[in-house]
Amino acid sequence: MSVAPPTDPVLLSRYLHEAHGLSGALHRLSGVNENYLVVGEKGERHVLKVTPEDVSDEILDLEREATDCVARGYLVNLEVPQLLPPRDRVTTELRARLFRFIEGTPLGELPEIDDQLLDDFGERLGRISAALLHCDHPEARRTHRWDLARADELRSLIPLVAPERRELLEEIFHQHAALVLSRWGELPRSLIHGDLNDENLLVTDGRLSGLLDFGDVLEAPTICELAIALAYLMQHVDEPLVAALRVVESHDGQRPLELPEAEVLFPLIRTRLATSVVMAAEKRAEGSEHVGHFISEEPAWRLLEELSIFDPARIHEALTEVLEHPARMRPVVGDDLLVARRRHVGASLSVSYREPLRVVRGRGQYLIDDAGRPHLDLVNNVCHVGHCHPRVVEAGQRQMAQLNTNTRYLYDGLSAYAERLCSLLPEPLDTCFLVCSGSEANELALRLARTHVGAKDVLVADCAYHGHTSTLIEHSPYKFLGPGGSRWPEPHVHLVPVPDGYRGPHRGHDLATGQAYGDEVGRVLDEIDRPVAGFLIESLLSCGGQVVPPPGYLERAFQHVREAGGLCIVDEVQVGFARMGETFWGFELQDVVPDIVVMGKPIGNGHPMAAVVTTREIADSFDNGMEFFSTFGGNPVSCAIGMAVLDVIESEGLQEHARELGAHFLEGLRELKERHRLIGDVRGVGLFLGVQLEREGDDGPEPAPQEAAELIERVRERAILLSTDGPKHDVLKIKPPMVLNRHDVDMVLRVMDEELGAMGGS
Repeated sequence: MSVAPPTDPVLLSRYLHEAHGLSGALHRLSGVNENYLVVGEKGERHVLKVTPEDVSDEILDLEREATDCVARGYLVNLEVPQLLPPRDRVTTELRARLFRFIEGTPLGELPEIDDQLLDDFGERLGRISAALLHCDHPEARRTHRWDLARADELRSLIPLVAPERRELLEEIFHQHAALVLSRWGELPRSLIHGDLNDENLLVTDGRLSGLLDFGDVLEAPTICELAIALAYLMQHVDEPLVAALRVVESHDGQRPLELPEAEVLFPLIRTRLATSVVMAAEKRAEGSEHVGHFISEEPAWRLLEELSIFDPARIHEALTEVLEHPARMRPVVGDDLLVARRRHVGASLSVSYREPLRVVRGRGQYLIDDAGRPHLDLVNNVCHVGHCHPRVVEAGQRQMAQLNTNTRYLYDGLSAYAERLCSLLPEPLDTCFLVCSGSEANELALRLARTHVGAKDVLVADCAYHGHTSTLIEHSPYKFLGPGGSRWPEPHVHLVPVPDGYRGPHRGHDLATGQAYGDEVGRVLDEIDRPVAGFLIESLLSCGGQVVPPPGYLERAFQHVREAGGLCIVDEVQVGFARMGETFWGFELQDVVPDIVVMGKPIGNGHPMAAVVTTREIADSFDNGMEFFSTFGGNPVSCAIGMAVLDVIESEGLQEHARELGAHFLEGLRELKERHRLIGDVRGVGLFLGVQLEREGDDGPEPAPQEAAELIERVRERAILLSTDGPKHDVLKIKPPMVLNRHDVDMVLRVMDEELGAMGGS
């Protein structure tokens, strides 16, 4: 908000005389709005408020209605601004309002706030909220920059703050997005005053006596009122959390908080404080010198830093004890999870990060740990439409309560889902098999190819990974050439180069490079002296290092395979279902049609399901007398969940979202590459992205796996979850839930920029 320029004093005096018959001295009050203390000839005092140009008559009427509701509220007993109507036929051209002066000391000017005032503070806040609960107005659905629903928009101001303070703000706004905005629709709503700061609350004889300035009133979650008031009160007490809990307890006696409100209160308090300091930084950057823009900046910073040591879950536990709610987020008491895991779970099942992350729930693009801290998930492409998406959860729950059986019975879900899934693929891919995992699906795809062709040999890309069964380990160089592997391929498995235009034998990302890699497939086929069943390839190679094949690669490779009598099998387990943005499937980027398509991971948003889609001809050749049956594949619950995932992708426009957001993310990563020498290459399509790190070696750039590992640990400390991949584990892989948003991306870019700089990568 800019500082209102002063109005001509002659005009002000003329208006007072004509509209109210008053004369006297005018003293401009502090603050960014144009308000004046009017002291009459007999010492009587009023407040004249000049109405800003951008405030409509309808908004003024909203303020009046909210003021009246508080004045009439049961046991509120607070003086509120009393509007003095002007005389008829006022000709002075000035939009202004005159109010009676309210006596009292602003809360922020008190030398001490005792327990009695804290109790009174909580009770009055509860009564104010109760008074506004049934107050409505057509303009109530307004918004403004202080609206906590819009706090995410202020994250872009963080770079204006001193570097040593940015990390705390990133954490606060991140927690607001994950813990508060994700629950916004669940919170009770009402009209709120919206600015119960330490200047707007007046105290007389140790109790609240007055409430000023209804200029920020709007409809919002009711809990915002308490959070805003506490954000200012806590700046003036020695033990902020103790005082806040006392206020909450007394507030609860007047307006009991619901459990979701208790869960978001602490993050909301921090968000209001963070909003205050970034807006102050913005005004400083604009050159403002008005004290009103900075009056609460340093007190807010002190409180933010004091609160930074507390975990959200621990605060929530304290609140639920005060409110006598069960603490939903309290972790299970018992043996340390890591010790128990090592005691009873095979050691070959790895754990991410040096300090393992204990997660207790997921929501959207976030995983929340046992301390209540949300972590932005950039690697979980299984929860495709977001962790615990309510429509997907509801679909599974509803179907589970109705019917779950196997495919030897007829039920609507199987045929309906199979038809819809096939409709998303080009002709002649029209026949579907449903199974439970990507490994099971890839294994079935190999069986289909071998049965149809009558051959066993298969080509795969070097460094490919297709599943964990014995057969698929044989077809996954990522595994058999790695630690614990056989170190050589089986005689029926043949390796072709990864079509990596950055580090592979052919460099570039043009048609000529793609065709050169495609001809590598032909070269390997020429070396095989027997028929081949087919070529199994990811349309974009994930374990190979987030590799996007050059254009023309699959077209030329498929041509060679089909001329040799083999089938072309595309593994879409990592990249399918609109992640590419430009296309629904990865193979469509190369303008080809495979013979068999394998799907998994995102298909069920975390529910174990997968699929193989092929042609009727290939499916019929597999119908040779040996029944194919998967006990759980295609069960009614899986079909309901799969259908819900497709519904969400379509209704929420996630394919277009992936295209737009992926382009923004890619552009930001490329800008980081220009500033940090550790970044060798940035690549990807949609929300499938890779960042290749490299250091300067004796003979030029070389892989930087240690630096990649260090970077993911650093950003994990900043509540961002990344992982590495590629033959040298030097590629940051980015495959987030599709509901990631632009504010998340911008935060990631800022944090990566800071951490790369701290590592000496610039």
